[in-house]
Amino acid sequence: MPDNDDAEPAPNGRQDSFSTILRALADDETRTRISVADLLEIMKDRAFGALIFIFAMPNTIPTPPGTSAILGIPLVFLSLQMAIGQKPWLPRLIAGRSMLRSDFAGMIDKASPWIMKAERMLRPRYAALSQPAMERAIGVICLVLSIILALPIPLGNMLPAVALCVMAFGILEKDGVWVVLGILIGIASLFLVAGVLYAIVKAIIFFAASIFA
Repeated sequence: MPDNDDAEPAPNGRQDSFSTILRALADDETRTRISVADLLEIMKDRAFGALIFIFAMPNTIPTPPGTSAILGIPLVFLSLQMAIGQKPWLPRLIAGRSMLRSDFAGMIDKASPWIMKAERMLRPRYAALSQPAMERAIGVICLVLSIILALPIPLGNMLPAVALCVMAFGILEKDGVWVVLGILIGIASLFLVAGVLYAIVKAIIFFAASIFA
């Protein structure tokens, strides 16, 4: 995957885990605020997986209306860049967004146990999925899911977000099993969204027919 090649290795020769990097950033008392640009800089070429996870994760739980659209826009940017083989970049309007370090630390406190559980199951597998052509194909899939996530579709945001989070873990750790699992969840989410849209259209037609009958 494109996210591992140039990241800083840990002293033992292995890269620091995603949870370790997030915890170090949350505990960095030299910072008052944590911005999206900080994450881009720290994660280096692992930023695709890291930021896809961070922007998708809030949508795996019920959120206020409009949240999916706000978080979906950066996901569309990142997925598109991955699909065309570019390095991760976000407009200043998005990259400059920040939160208090204390708020970021609180978020990491809640998310870390789940991230660490996932990391224990991750390992580099199926290297063929790291080839450039496959990386771009994965980017296209992420792009489709990101667009769906950004749309105001009832019940249509959570499953695409789960799929993106699972794929993001696979991208971070070059684990093809998780990437494939994320793709399968993504396919299931497409069927779910199609079913929801069909039900909405059918309800509108029925309502209109009842009015003009």
